[in-house]
Amino acid sequence: MVKLITGKEADLGAFSVRRVLPHREVRSVGPFVFFDHMGPAEFQPGQGIDVPPHPHICLATVTYLFKGAVLHRDSLGSNLEITPGDLNWMNAGHGITHSERETPEVRNSVHELDGLQLWVALPEEAEESDPAFYHVPKEDLPIIEDAGLHMRLIAGEAFGKTAPVPVKSKLYYLDVHMDEGAQLLLPGENQEGAIYVVSGSVAIDGDAFGPESFVYVAPEEIPDIVAATDSRVMLLGGLPLGHRHLWWNFVASSKERIEKAKADWASGNFPQIDGEDDVLPLPGRSTG
Repeated sequence: MVKLITGKEADLGAFSVRRVLPHREVRSVGPFVFFDHMGPAEFQPGQGIDVPPHPHICLATVTYLFKGAVLHRDSLGSNLEITPGDLNWMNAGHGITHSERETPEVRNSVHELDGLQLWVALPEEAEESDPAFYHVPKEDLPIIEDAGLHMRLIAGEAFGKTAPVPVKSKLYYLDVHMDEGAQLLLPGENQEGAIYVVSGSVAIDGDAFGPESFVYVAPEEIPDIVAATDSRVMLLGGLPLGHRHLWWNFVASSKERIEKAKADWASGNFPQIDGEDDVLPLPGRSTG
């Protein structure tokens, strides 16, 4: 099965997010259970990303930008700015808190934001692992060149290369620039996969797909992918981990674990970020 999945726009005030996963027809792609395209947006001075501390469990967040910069801080003490082409990989494990903001220099200027945030579910045996944070500059990510294809391996394994961040399941995630007429095969034999068109146009089994198209590919399919124009696409996939429950910022293999996380956040029983007190409240609860 090769299937187009249509995302939903969510207005966050200063900018919009296109949420593709989870979707009623495709809940996940391999271990990837969440896919957000942030922007593209242009902010005036004083506007921008300002997400207060919030919790995660039993997943890894994967942030990758095309434009702009986001300042990541977390309860492990991490305090790093991600810029286009870099990878931020945060393993939440048994519980972590982080915020997503901007430096004063960025926030006080006219600036843009365009990028992706994905969540990767952890295998059951790793759900309660220790939290960890990895930041990999773009120049340290593997580059793969092949017949009109210019690829950066963001995470996992593909085309004989392995990305530097340790992952806990079989997956791949790549940023691919395709010259017009270039042909592409998905990596990962017998793995679920997806193609997300960032710019340009690609033909998949003869059907044309333009920007913001998300095309799911079942494990048994070997689609014919050709760039109709110079194009940029993201490839993601891997081996499925089984059903996961998602609620707010929590992902887990059991509803009981989700309920525990709700109670822990509501009672303040999560690690905190030094110097940040304006936390996001649990949905449905007041901040008072």
